[in-house]
Amino acid sequence: MKKILFITCMALILGACNTKETPNEVTKRNQLQQYKQEMHDLKIKISELEKELNLNKKAETVKVKVVKLERKPFEHTIEITGKVEAINDVKVSPETSGVITKVFVEEGQKVKKGDILAKINTEILERTIDELNVQLDLAKTNYERQANLWKQNIGSEMQYLQAKNKKENLEKRIESLQAQVDMAEIKSPVSGVVDVVYQKKGNIGNSQVPFAKVVNISKIKIYADISESYLTKINKGDKVSLFFPALNREIKAKINQIGNTIDPNNRTFRVRIDINNPDKMIKPNLVSIVKLRDYENPHAITVPVLYIKEDLKGSYTFIVDNQNGKNVAKKVYVKTGVTNNNIIEITDGLKAGMLIVSEGYNQINDGTPIEF
Repeated sequence: MKKILFITCMALILGACNTKETPNEVTKRNQLQQYKQEMHDLKIKISELEKELNLNKKAETVKVKVVKLERKPFEHTIEITGKVEAINDVKVSPETSGVITKVFVEEGQKVKKGDILAKINTEILERTIDELNVQLDLAKTNYERQANLWKQNIGSEMQYLQAKNKKENLEKRIESLQAQVDMAEIKSPVSGVVDVVYQKKGNIGNSQVPFAKVVNISKIKIYADISESYLTKINKGDKVSLFFPALNREIKAKINQIGNTIDPNNRTFRVRIDINNPDKMIKPNLVSIVKLRDYENPHAITVPVLYIKEDLKGSYTFIVDNQNGKNVAKKVYVKTGVTNNNIIEITDGLKAGMLIVSEGYNQINDGTPIEF
């Protein structure tokens, strides 16, 4: 019995020694317990505030504006600077060389096709023609006599042929010289206006130096160089829009011609557009903006780019959804297509007849009650 009591006492003493804590440890343990209690109280307060805020948020209705979606034609255009040229823009040069003796036109004067603009000195040619005409008269007389004698079997055939040959040679020489005289007249090849007169009376004209420039701008042509990436999207006959900033004028036209080669320097091909210019206000080299359509969808769903937002999942927008008789904002993810002038095509996610939030979309989230 004594042994049992001794063993029990020793166990109690050892246990008391093992559970004994220092004052510093006791203080820290008390602080830890206090912090845990404070954290528990804060969690309760946070939960209560969150519930209160959520209730208020659900009760709040945001006023927005909406637009009903409709299918409508949509197209994408590209803009290129065009080069304006006159269809008839000709630098007129003499066909022969010589001193310019007469000038019949001045700058700004209207002329018709075939009108004489100036004349080159032909005095020597005309004298030569006069001399040959005298010889031709004699040759004709001699030929006629030889022909009459030959009909009567008088004289030789050789004399007849020589007279005939001389007459014909003189006629051909006179004809050739007369052609040179005609070439000395500088004529306008087109109808139009004399835009520039490069030479004046007394200058030496020749085929290498233009005498004047004749322009007709009642019809003009516009060239535009387009990237080869659009080669399969642009066709002859396609409608285009031409804008002239200096005139603040826009004209609708069609593509008349598409180039058959690619420029190796800039990888472009050329298109030509012809238009009428009755008031002659569109001048050669005037700046023009050519708008060409490279994509068209006659039944597209489109919205302004501002309506589309982005998050980690993709592009989305807000539409009106009816839940339990109340209108709420619904977040809808969409697939987008081509963009043109801040309007974007929606290829999936939206349908005609839906109401899309057009104003106030920055103040709402998925499920927010809305009114409009």
